[in-house]
Amino acid sequence: MRIGFAFTGAGHLLRESVQLAVELSKSHEVTVFLSGAAEEVLKMYGLFESVERITGGKYRELATDSNQKFSYPITGRLSLGKYDLLIVSPATANTVSKIVYGIADTLVTNAVAQAGKGAVPVYMVPVDIHPGPIDTVLPSKMELSKCQSCDDCVAALACQQGAIIPHEEIDLTKCIGCGLCRNTCPYDAISEGKIITIYMRDIDIENTRKLTSIDNIQIFESPQEILDKF
Repeated sequence: MRIGFAFTGAGHLLRESVQLAVELSKSHEVTVFLSGAAEEVLKMYGLFESVERITGGKYRELATDSNQKFSYPITGRLSLGKYDLLIVSPATANTVSKIVYGIADTLVTNAVAQAGKGAVPVYMVPVDIHPGPIDTVLPSKMELSKCQSCDDCVAALACQQGAIIPHEEIDLTKCIGCGLCRNTCPYDAISEGKIITIYMRDIDIENTRKLTSIDNIQIFESPQEILDKF
């Protein structure tokens, strides 16, 4: 099968979505579509290279908002029915709301719109399905309660991306989730994979419900459900 696999900027279910894409790429041609936010967030969680490794060659491209500009020419394949399936996982509330109201101004929302025109089925894993509470995993975080405000911050010195602002925070737009800062700090002031509890907004849950009225879209609660369907 030829599969388009789109990531958006959600951290929740992101690792599971990457695992699904990797698994499908073993027996199918997978084109990866990344929104601008997805590209940033995959790097924050240290998952970008895993996604990049499954691409290479025709129908195994890595398409991004930046390399597709504003016309998103690669999504034309979907309107022509050249893919058997488009997967969007995880799908943020922002992406879901745009799809529901017919807005196609990003690579991912445009891909969904073109899939509808080409009668290509779309499997989506929205992160806002139930009110919660939902446990989700954070990327790297500076724990100020543990920071000793060292004159020479060894975590900042170790970071090759310049993402550590000593004694203050991590600039997640630069972080690639490599873990060097966490492994270097002698006071364990850098956490990774911290779990927090979040609650979903009623408007986002309602927009997810509205997705079910769009003919070619099928909703799943987790990437594993999609894998089980295969």
